[in-house]
Amino acid sequence: MNPDLMQEIAAAAAALVVDEGLEYGSAKRRALKQLGLPPRTPLPDNLAVEAAVREHLAIFHADTQPAELQALRELALVWMERLAEFQPHLGGAVWHGTATELSDIYLQLFSDDPKAVELALINRGVDYEARSVNGLHGHEVEALSLRSRCEPLQTWVGVHLLVNDGGDFRGALLRDAAGRKPRGDARALRERMAQEASVP
Repeated sequence: MNPDLMQEIAAAAAALVVDEGLEYGSAKRRALKQLGLPPRTPLPDNLAVEAAVREHLAIFHADTQPAELQALRELALVWMERLAEFQPHLGGAVWHGTATELSDIYLQLFSDDPKAVELALINRGVDYEARSVNGLHGHEVEALSLRSRCEPLQTWVGVHLLVNDGGDFRGALLRDAAGRKPRGDARALRERMAQEASVP
């Protein structure tokens, strides 16, 4: 596969991720259409798209993205504290630092009673939608999706709570293909925010 073409697909997908808030998979498929390539064209992996996203942010959004990321991380911490009993771990773009105001927040929760999280939301008067998605280990888990107001961004943000079995927690922190932690708890997130704030 032509590496220049792979890079072109990754760059086109990255622009869709940043500017339209698409997920990586749908952004890669749309990029093929935009570039007039056949649907069966090999696609770059997610790490290549993430690298292109970082480049796109640095070129086009360097003045706005850091504040948007900060606001989303602070909102994530609010929900992590509210749901602390379920060992919440933040993943996705908000954890990895590539989020913009169009990004949603993804929290992995852990509970031996799958209905306990729903009950916690109901007791707080939180409206949510439930559906099934693939969990950490490939089997279906319940995802509870809600909207939460982010005042610094003056917008509503999607917050997705993926409810895993309590026994799945051990595999939650296995490093990804790039050797990074794929998610972190509230303490890890605060440490990451402090580290990044100290970098000039």
